[in-house]
Amino acid sequence: MASLLRGEEMCLAQLFLQSGSAYDCISELGELGLAEFRDLNPTVNAFQRKYVNEIKKCEEMERILGYLLREIKKADISLPETDVNPAAPLPKHVMTIMEQLQRLEMELGEVTRNKEKLQRNLLELTEYTHMLRITRNFVQRNAEVSVCYEEFPFLEKDTLMDYSSMQRLGAKLGFISGLIQRVKIEAFERMLWRVCKGYTILSYAEVEEYLEDPDTGEPTKSVVFLISYWGDQIGQKVKKICDCYHCHLYPYPSNNEERDDVVEGLRTRIQDLKTVLHRTEDYLRQVLIKASESVYIWVVQVKKMKAIYYVLNLCSFDVTNKCLIAEVWCPVSDIPALRRALEDGSRKSGATVPSFVNRIPTTDTPPTLIRTNKFTSGFQNIVDSYGVGSYREVNPAPFTIITFPFLFAVMFGDLGHGILMALFAFWMVLYENHRKFKNTRNEILNTFFEGRYIILMMGLFSIYTGLIYNDCFSKSLNIFGSGWNEYKMNFVKSLTLDPHTPGVFKGPYPLGIDPIWNLATNRLTFLNSYKMKMSVIFGVIHMSFGVILSTYNHLYFRKKYNLYLVFIPELVFMLSLFGYLVFMIFYKWLAFSSVDAPSILIHFINMFIMQDDSSLKPLYPGQNGLQIFLVIIAVLSVPVLLLGKPIYLYWLKNGSHRLVMYRGYERVRRSSDEDLCLMRAHDMEEGSSHSDLSTSEDHHSEEVSVEILHQSIHTIEYCLGCISNTASYLRLWALSLAHAQLSEVLWAMVMRIGLRMDTKLGVVVLVPLFGLFAVLTVSILLVMEGLSAFLHALRLHWVEFQNKFYSGTGVKFCPFSFSLLPSCFEQDGLL
Repeated sequence: MASLLRGEEMCLAQLFLQSGSAYDCISELGELGLAEFRDLNPTVNAFQRKYVNEIKKCEEMERILGYLLREIKKADISLPETDVNPAAPLPKHVMTIMEQLQRLEMELGEVTRNKEKLQRNLLELTEYTHMLRITRNFVQRNAEVSVCYEEFPFLEKDTLMDYSSMQRLGAKLGFISGLIQRVKIEAFERMLWRVCKGYTILSYAEVEEYLEDPDTGEPTKSVVFLISYWGDQIGQKVKKICDCYHCHLYPYPSNNEERDDVVEGLRTRIQDLKTVLHRTEDYLRQVLIKASESVYIWVVQVKKMKAIYYVLNLCSFDVTNKCLIAEVWCPVSDIPALRRALEDGSRKSGATVPSFVNRIPTTDTPPTLIRTNKFTSGFQNIVDSYGVGSYREVNPAPFTIITFPFLFAVMFGDLGHGILMALFAFWMVLYENHRKFKNTRNEILNTFFEGRYIILMMGLFSIYTGLIYNDCFSKSLNIFGSGWNEYKMNFVKSLTLDPHTPGVFKGPYPLGIDPIWNLATNRLTFLNSYKMKMSVIFGVIHMSFGVILSTYNHLYFRKKYNLYLVFIPELVFMLSLFGYLVFMIFYKWLAFSSVDAPSILIHFINMFIMQDDSSLKPLYPGQNGLQIFLVIIAVLSVPVLLLGKPIYLYWLKNGSHRLVMYRGYERVRRSSDEDLCLMRAHDMEEGSSHSDLSTSEDHHSEEVSVEILHQSIHTIEYCLGCISNTASYLRLWALSLAHAQLSEVLWAMVMRIGLRMDTKLGVVVLVPLFGLFAVLTVSILLVMEGLSAFLHALRLHWVEFQNKFYSGTGVKFCPFSFSLLPSCFEQDGLL
């Protein structure tokens, strides 16, 4: 708990690692995650460091592993689910792993290339078969025309005349056949017509099956075409156009016998290719299954090995080049564990000289380490999202565990909605160790899972506030019986609760709000007043608690003057004004009845303008004098807060400087004249000392001016912030009323329709209406309204609460740990 409240005490340590055992020592530290390494070679280029070649080998192995994982994923082979955490391989075993990966890559690449070649050949043969089958319908025998081909495309009468005249001129008829993608056929046809001037005849038909595109591997629709042309020049143009549109051209048989022979040969070759391709795929799958058994271990080992060499590059070498020196930030409590890790690493490597660690003094600000568990980590993340705490300052997370879900529940107070939220969070807590939640890629589900304990606490607190509001899905629960006499109110058509009526009000409800208010017409007026005052009370208490927490920082950092010059004026200013407002609210509740209750707002306004309104009945005797006194005290605390700290620091530094000068003057005065002359001569020789003194005085005056500026900004921000922050807590009132009204509207518009039906049809209609009500409740009231209340509670903690004592300007402690290292394969979604 002490670590969660203030953070761990950190120290700067120096590690002396022997060259032979440095790798094993860093490996041990990576498994434990105890230290954050500092870069001792900031001016050295990354490509000029000692272990850059080892890192290149690791990157080469990562490239091979990435290739293997992509092929395994493409083959739909599942990786073995294991929680094995192998240690980093020894340097002498790296070459063995490298050779295994290279041999596996070479074998896999060769088999894959053969498979792709076989698939391409099979695709070509399949396309050729479709072309021969479909083009048979394009042509027919024409016995009237005597040509060298027995089959040619069907020609109309005019075309036959042109063809006969061209034949007499010696022109030859040619054919080009093939396949083209369906999306290109229209443009292909227009291009043929424009270029060939009508000396071609194009016939085409779509293939029924989807054929695989050899370039992309995706199934596409293709079209078989047959082009008849006249003359060799036209034929050359047609071939160039086909090349431009990436057509797959195949030879066109001259007669039926040749066509049948080609089809028969294609059928035999296709069957043989399918057999060979099936065996190749089986062999490839066996290779991938064998690789999948070890690929996870290889990935983890390479990741760790690369991280170790990266850390070794941060170290510096001594003059003998036999020892590596590293500087680390480490928690003081983990120094013994750090020593044991170095001893274990030295023992594993067989080094004769052990590695050791020494603490070194430093003036640098250490990083902040706050140890958390699975329950507190979510609340700590809320605080760290605003800013990582400065070193050893008070951490708001322990208090946020209670205040955050409570303020959320004040805005989300509904018993039914709280139960649903708590059940959802409790289900996630029960299955928190399930692999599906740990390895999920869904960012929304992962966000909910990381905040499962926050949602659980928000749901439990919402159940409590729902009981206080007596609100369950916009309906009240009559558990203890109403404190109002219902029999005397039955004659009233429009129920208005008025405690002034004799015999109507019997007594207060034992817990929360009386359920009869759910039927009253003045319900909203009553809840407005109640929740508005409640919001002001919670806000003043929350902010005052934040101001009180600042004392822990002042005492810990030995700045006791802040207690008198900062803390007390801040607390006096807030309690004199807004603390008095809370006092008036409680005093009105306790001392007055609903008949003669005065307006607190009018009294509070008169307090600021210091006006004694005779028409207003005072709350208590001597009220005006006390209010004037409180306002004067609040006004006087502002200059104390503004000038107190800068004046004290100026006096402190200037007074110590005068004291030193006075003592030096007395020492000079008591010395002899000869010593005085010698001293003056020495001062003339070292005239730079006077300039140093003037420089220090200038620096001192500059520090004072900066301190005055900072304190002025803090005073203005605090005094204005007390007003705006108190008003900001009214969002508790606004969102609470909005949530209750929205829930009531949803019930009235959906469920009341089915409940009003008395016939059997009402039962049938009620089922889909209840489904609609459940969907709208979850999507609107739980998700949207819950997210809105969450964001407003977050703002109240970040701005209104934490700015009273929390600076959040620190640096988070990031230890070298294998568990925290991101994997490039996980980022690519391959693991």
